[in-house]
Amino acid sequence: MSKSCEWGYTEQNGPATWPSMFPQAAGSRQSPVDVKTDIATSDETLKSKPLSWRYKPTICKQIVNPGYGWRVDVQGDDHTDSELAGGPLGNKYRLEQFHCHWGRDSTTGSEHTVDGKAYSGELHLVHWNCEKYKTFGEAAQHSDGLAVLGVFLEVSDKSHSEIEKIVSLIKRIVYRGQSAPVQEDIDPSKLLPSSDLHYWTYLGSLTTPPCTESVTWIIFKEPIRVSEDQLAIFRSLRSYSQQEACPLDEHNGQVLHNYRPPLPLGNRELRECGSM
Repeated sequence: MSKSCEWGYTEQNGPATWPSMFPQAAGSRQSPVDVKTDIATSDETLKSKPLSWRYKPTICKQIVNPGYGWRVDVQGDDHTDSELAGGPLGNKYRLEQFHCHWGRDSTTGSEHTVDGKAYSGELHLVHWNCEKYKTFGEAAQHSDGLAVLGVFLEVSDKSHSEIEKIVSLIKRIVYRGQSAPVQEDIDPSKLLPSSDLHYWTYLGSLTTPPCTESVTWIIFKEPIRVSEDQLAIFRSLRSYSQQEACPLDEHNGQVLHNYRPPLPLGNRELRECGSM
């Protein structure tokens, strides 16, 4: 069994056990963190070069169940198909994939918290530095290699139309290892907040193994709104393949929650662009 299958979110293989298999998970630049708003420093340089992005909806190619959630894989020919730049970033970054974290119920689910408050989920749009590195894998090994946009999910009585496109594909990837083509264009820009683009930023890591310390985090202050039904569909995913027996864990093989709890910020600087 590969390491990617050995780790998960149960008591037996959850975040507390990751450092024994992935040493970087015990590092000093780990994510997520609790965003303490009273220590965030307002940085005028972030306003002087505004964050910008561009995504072609046609770049979303397939949705995958890797065993711990869903992931939409992106394929673009060059940086003109997707580009993230500005703000805390010194180079241009290209979108590689996006995925989501959620909780057992709508009171938890986000990986980052704000002054101790958890949201119902958190979307991550994962980008890599395509100006300095040739591949995502190479970029992931360097401290400036990756940039992740974090978007909080907040439950409302209305479904999110772009998230609904993902929800409609979940039934085709219920079991680990299953994948399905994305047939209806998904626009990543519609997964971002529409009005308030203020954010926090800090240097951190991937929140899933191997927890590589290569991420510039950009966490939007404004959440997007999804429905309880949409989150319930996410929780219907299974952490085992169709050929395997259902594991006898406390989740009965369901991906009921898949978030890593916050870790100490330590001496890292937390900057903000725009006030609450």
